[in-house]
Amino acid sequence: MINYALVCDSGHRFDGWFRNSADFEAQVQRGLVACPICESTKVSKGLMSPNVSTSRTRSKAEAEAQAARETATAVPSQEASASASPATGAAAVPATAGAAPQPNMALNSEKMRELVDAIRSFRKQVTENAENVGDRFAEEARKMHYGEAKERGIYGQASVDDARELLEEGIDVLPLPVLPEDRN
Repeated sequence: MINYALVCDSGHRFDGWFRNSADFEAQVQRGLVACPICESTKVSKGLMSPNVSTSRTRSKAEAEAQAARETATAVPSQEASASASPATGAAAVPATAGAAPQPNMALNSEKMRELVDAIRSFRKQVTENAENVGDRFAEEARKMHYGEAKERGIYGQASVDDARELLEEGIDVLPLPVLPEDRN
């Protein structure tokens, strides 16, 4: 996996993980990569510093990538932006790369605290108003999409391959953001 520094046409900076450069280009062309701040799909690679991989940094990066892959939620398109009602089934929502702190934004800055608080609020809303289906997430999302189960808000774990297959079937998913305390 490659971690790209990305920038939207409004100048917002965020990170995204991609299998390779071709995968990034294909997702951008399909409009699947969107700015987490303004939702613009006009996204390009920003300036990136090289990342020298040691066994310590490699294992940390793998753990973070695994945590990001394992948490997902199904959301409807009209309510993709943190609405007050729970998700009612599968719909069209672009899978966006998660926002990550920029090197010039200190963790103790006011903006960072506000962002983390907003993410906490969003996650709390999802977990209080949706059913945790655990590792049955892909199966339950499909059942709802194909009318085999009652539509309801769900969240749980899905592999990257499962999430990709759901998207290809027209069943959209949105990863739940990882909070700093989730990494402890």
